[in-house]
Amino acid sequence: MMKAALMIIVSLMLGGLCPAWSAEQDDAALIKAVSGAKVTLQQGLTASQREGRPISGKFEMENGKLQLSVYTEKAGKYFEVIVDHMTGSVTKTEPITEGDDFVDAKAQSVAMAKAKTDLKSATNRAAVGSRAVAVIPDLKEGHPIASISFAKGGKLETATEPLD
Repeated sequence: MMKAALMIIVSLMLGGLCPAWSAEQDDAALIKAVSGAKVTLQQGLTASQREGRPISGKFEMENGKLQLSVYTEKAGKYFEVIVDHMTGSVTKTEPITEGDDFVDAKAQSVAMAKAKTDLKSATNRAAVGSRAVAVIPDLKEGHPIASISFAKGGKLETATEPLD
């Protein structure tokens, strides 16, 4: 009985530690995959423009594979544009109509409506000498900003750039 209780406690403790370890592993896998991409985040933002105004972009691991995803807005509608990270061509465009992605896209669109600087320019300023991994706009005290994540020294770092 005591042994079983001890095993449960240890499992719960390790379960609390594993998410942080897993996040570090995920970051390392993402950094490694992004370093092999021929297309930059900035190029992905440019490629996605045919599907609307880019309102955010990021590299992510989807089912163990690298994916370059850009959210766009066109005529009040939101889309997820998948850009091939090796060729820079748009491979898929899907409407975003519900769920967390829709909520995120709406908030990003509101921030970009107030922006005077596009995401590509903000990313170029923040990620000098580094590989940009994500750019996400937001409003801070009513002002549009972009949080730019980039790979530096084998770790992900984040910088904030004003968009107004």
